[in-house]
Amino acid sequence: MANYTIKDLERLSGIKAHTIRIWEKRYGLIEPERTMTNIRTYCDAELRKLLNISILNRNGYKISRISKFSTEEITDNINRLTENSTDTESQIENLAIAMIDLDETRFEKMLSRSILQLGFEDTVIRVLNPFLVRIGIMWQTGSINPAQEHFVSNLVRQKILVAIDSQLSGETRDSKTFLLFLPEGENHELGLLFANYMIRKRGHKVIYLGQNVPLSDLEEIIKIKHIDFLFTAFVTNAFNLDIIKYLTKLEKISKGKPIYLSGEQIINFKDKLPQNQKIIDSPHSFISELNYISAQ
Repeated sequence: MANYTIKDLERLSGIKAHTIRIWEKRYGLIEPERTMTNIRTYCDAELRKLLNISILNRNGYKISRISKFSTEEITDNINRLTENSTDTESQIENLAIAMIDLDETRFEKMLSRSILQLGFEDTVIRVLNPFLVRIGIMWQTGSINPAQEHFVSNLVRQKILVAIDSQLSGETRDSKTFLLFLPEGENHELGLLFANYMIRKRGHKVIYLGQNVPLSDLEEIIKIKHIDFLFTAFVTNAFNLDIIKYLTKLEKISKGKPIYLSGEQIINFKDKLPQNQKIIDSPHSFISELNYISAQ
């Protein structure tokens, strides 16, 4: 069981802390524990309830009405609402509830429903990406435990791998070759896997090296294989890598080939990058790059 602060609830639910306090005081919708210093803390059950309330409220249910629902009535109304809902925020909240409960069946059901409604690529961009960003903030601040984060990451990873395997080769003589890898010490590969999917979907080739790749290995690959573009990500920088020093070495190894860079840790280096390196700050920006490459 996790303990959440009111700011954690705000981050996960999108509901302002001030509003949560009003709902507590006026309607008794959730009941926090209090520390010795009178700070509110919330358990998994309270977070789950708040996420469900958020879904109902956003779909027209008044808080005064929700406050009179039993737990079973809340669940029944949620099930009716989400059966055919295309509300991405509700889908994100349902995934969060499944994560809290470590409920693989519910997580799979919600994700599969979204894929049927939106398609795989749009599900990742509109549902999974904002969900994982939200969860990443919670994980980095210690608000969710590693088991919950690993649970979600592994389920999403499986979905992306299946999607990659389902891509029929659309390679032509004009197809480009992308080398995908993560630096040493970097193990969060979901974004890299999705880049793999997007590249293959548009008919280009991928050499996928995955996590924790030494620069010396990259140098050997580039010597023996023609590479058009490189793609890497800096998500956590857990080993305090000197990013600018690393990118300078990478520029020499790549022999001027264009390098795409993604991840939270790279955003602040936008004005310090070598000329052949470009930041990808969203899936949409990478899709635009791929479309431009394909049109050449």
